[in-house]
Amino acid sequence: METLSGKVAMVTGATRGIGRAIAERLLREGASVAFCARSAETVARATEEMKPLGNVFGSPADVTDSAQVRNFFQAVDRNFGALDILVNNAGAGLFRKVAEMTPEEWRRNIDLNLNAPFYCAHEALSRFQKRGGGFIVNISSLAGKNAFSGGAGYNASKAGLNAFTEAMMLDHRQENVRTAYVMPGSVDTGFAGGPSDRSGDRAWMIAPEDVAEVVTMILQMPARTMVSRVEMRPSRPRK
Repeated sequence: METLSGKVAMVTGATRGIGRAIAERLLREGASVAFCARSAETVARATEEMKPLGNVFGSPADVTDSAQVRNFFQAVDRNFGALDILVNNAGAGLFRKVAEMTPEEWRRNIDLNLNAPFYCAHEALSRFQKRGGGFIVNISSLAGKNAFSGGAGYNASKAGLNAFTEAMMLDHRQENVRTAYVMPGSVDTGFAGGPSDRSGDRAWMIAPEDVAEVVTMILQMPARTMVSRVEMRPSRPRK
């Protein structure tokens, strides 16, 4: 298994939930971690809270804005001087039936869940080419393969992310760039909406730390092997 010690990782949307769990796990594995989120206040708070775990840098950035993405990557260049790992985690869902969804709601699904990973991957790949390789992990969802009523925008954005990740793998695998996408089912986070009942006891749901464990396993695989897709489900969902 490869060590993550000394690696530089970037995680988007890492002030809470899955992204926060991934950032903390990578810090514990010895990686330096850069992360972003839209709120300057939450970024500052999360940075202070994660500092005891290792070398961390946080900066506010809206990853749906390609110019802000470029500025964030440049800030990471200045702070760490390298990049080895990108985890595209930032995402959200707006759940409406097609006839009830506004064009703006559709765009918000696509912008955050699909366009943003492209903007970040595009910046990362140019750095990986100079670095001699790298790793991109996209946090997708089982919704990308299992459609549900009221989820057209979210389903489409995650299905697109899956296809984008697979195409990126074919484009760049010979450049020592490994790619993967992780598709969790119901995760115990503040994520709202969707088909899952998140009221009452949520112990049956996947924990954010479980997703972080899978991402770490993917990143630590020997260089000869690429785990390109992982599906995660609660072991015993509600009946």
